[in-house]
Amino acid sequence: MFQKLGFRVIVAVVAVLASLPAFSGTAFGAVSGAISGYVRDGSGAPQMGAAVEILGSTAQALKAFTFKVFTDDHGFYSVSSLLPGTYSVKVSAPSFLPTLREKIGVRAGAKLMVNVTLTTLFEAIELVPLRGPVDDDDWKWTLRSVANRPILRVLPDGTTVVEQSGDAHHGLKGAVTLLGGSPGRGFGSPSDMTAGFAVERSLLSTGTLRLNGNLGYDADGQGLPAAVLRTTYTNRFNGVFEPSIAITALRLNSPDANTMPDSSLQALSVTSSDRVVLGDRLEMKLGSELQTIQFMGRVRAFKPFGSVDLHLTPDTVIEYQYASSVPNMGVENRLGDGLESTSSDLSETAPRMSITSFTPAVEKAHHQEVSISQRVGKTSMQVAFYSDRIVDPVLTGVGEMSAAESAAELGDVLPDVYSGTFSYQGNDFSTSGMRAVLQRKLYSDLAATLEYSYGSVLDLSRPDIQLQDAREWIRTERRQAVAAKFSGSIPRAKTRWTASYRHTGGRVLTPVDLFDTSAGQSYPYLNVCLRQPIPARFFAGHLEILMDLRNLLAQGYVPVMGRDGRTLYLVQSARSARGGVAFSF
Repeated sequence: MFQKLGFRVIVAVVAVLASLPAFSGTAFGAVSGAISGYVRDGSGAPQMGAAVEILGSTAQALKAFTFKVFTDDHGFYSVSSLLPGTYSVKVSAPSFLPTLREKIGVRAGAKLMVNVTLTTLFEAIELVPLRGPVDDDDWKWTLRSVANRPILRVLPDGTTVVEQSGDAHHGLKGAVTLLGGSPGRGFGSPSDMTAGFAVERSLLSTGTLRLNGNLGYDADGQGLPAAVLRTTYTNRFNGVFEPSIAITALRLNSPDANTMPDSSLQALSVTSSDRVVLGDRLEMKLGSELQTIQFMGRVRAFKPFGSVDLHLTPDTVIEYQYASSVPNMGVENRLGDGLESTSSDLSETAPRMSITSFTPAVEKAHHQEVSISQRVGKTSMQVAFYSDRIVDPVLTGVGEMSAAESAAELGDVLPDVYSGTFSYQGNDFSTSGMRAVLQRKLYSDLAATLEYSYGSVLDLSRPDIQLQDAREWIRTERRQAVAAKFSGSIPRAKTRWTASYRHTGGRVLTPVDLFDTSAGQSYPYLNVCLRQPIPARFFAGHLEILMDLRNLLAQGYVPVMGRDGRTLYLVQSARSARGGVAFSF
C-alpha cells in the first residue's frame, strides 16, 4: 500500500511542478529577484515622486546597477535585477519622515511586494507603540495593529527614520499539498488521497486575496472526488479596521449511492468578520457564518462568533470569547502555516452533521469564555472559565461496517468514506468548567505546555450495547483532563514538530473543553505532527515532508455492537496516520 501511495505522490508532485510557470523560468535561467510595492500615507493616499532606496551588502557590491527609484502617480515602485540576499528599503518624501524596512530576504527568481506607509512627525510621536514585538502569538500579548505601528529610530549617520515592522510578501505566492493515509484496519484511517492548494495575491497596498482548495479521493477511487473551495478577501485600514469576507463551497459524495441516491452533501457558506482596535489596549473581532446545506433536504445554519481582548499591561490580557462552532485543528493550524489554511482532513472542513431516522441535523453550539493570561519572563499562564450548550452533538465512530449493516443502520449512522469514520448523534448537553494552562519556554527552540481542564462530557454508562440503543445510555458526567505538549524546531534541519498527550478517564465520548483554542490545545491521547523541509536548490520554492499522527495508541475506544454482531467503537479521536509533501512558492 505504501509503495502504491508513494508512487502516486511522486507522480502528482512531478505533474504539479511541471505545471508551474515559475519553475521553468527560475530553475536554470534567471537568478535575480525583484522588490516592488506601493508607497502611501496614513490615510491610504498614493505618494507620487517618493524616493525609494535599496540598501544592503549585496546591493553595494553591484555598482553597475541603480538602486534608487521614484514612485509613479499610483505610488508604485519596482526594482529588479537583485541578486539573492538580505536588503533594506528606505523611502523618503517631502513632509514625511524617512521610513525604513529591514531584513527583506530575496531569493533567486522571487518577486517580493514591500508596501510602505509614510508617517509625519506628529503621527510618529502619537503612535509610538507601548509594547515590544510580537512573540508567543498564541497568547495574544500584543495587539495586531500595535505590532505594525511605527517606531522612531536614529541611524548611525544621524538620520531619524520611522522603522516599520511587517513581513515582505510576494505579489503572488502559493502552496500545493499532497497527503495520503494508510489503512487503519477499522481504526478510522483509510488509504485515501487528498490534494490541496492555496494561492495568495496582494491587492494594492492593504488588501489580500486568497484562494484555497482541496480534492479528496476515497480508498476505492470510485465516483467524483470530494471538493472544497474557499475564496477570502481581507483588507486593512490604517491599523484600526481589518474586515474580511470568505465564501466556501463544499461537496462530499453520498456514502451509499444505492440506499441514499441523490444525497451528496453540498454546502455553501459566507463568513464575514471585522477586527477593530480601539486605542492601545482594546481589540475586538466580530463576525458570523451563514451556511446553506443540501443533504436529504435543505438545512440552514447561522453561526456568530466574536472576541474582546483587553490589554491591561504588556504582560496581562483579559479576553472574552463567544463561538457557535467547534474550532478546526488541522495539521496546518497546529504548526502555524497561515497560507495552507484549508484543512487536509475533509471531515474537519465539512459541517458537523448527523442523522436520526433519516432526518439530518446540524450541530448547534453556544460557547462563552472569560480568560486571563499572565506572562512572567519565559513563563506564560492562563486561567479560563467557560459555559457551553450543544444541541444535536456529533459523535465519532469507527469500525468495519459491511454494506448490509450500513444499509440497515443508515437511518442513524452517517458514514464518512473520506475519514474512515461515521457520525452518530448524541444527546443535548450543557456544561460549565474551567481550564488552567502553564507554558514554559525551555530553550529558544523548545517549549513545554501543561493543561488541566474540568467540565462535563458525554459518557456511555453501559458498554457493549447495540449501537441503535446507545443514545439511551449516554449520560452527562463531570470529568477532568490533563494534557502535556512539547513543540519546537531543530535548527540545522529546520524541522518543526509538536508532540502531545491528553488523557481523560472513563468511557468518554466527547473531549473536556471542546472549544479550547488556548496554547494548550491538543487532540485526545498521543499525537505527533511535523514538517521537514527538503533542500530544493534547483527551483525558487520550498519543499516539505508532512506527517500527522493522531491517537497513535488507539486509546479511548468505547465498544458498541452492530446489528450483525460485530464490534463498533465510539471515540473522541480516531487513530489515523497521514503523510505527504507540500510545495510552496
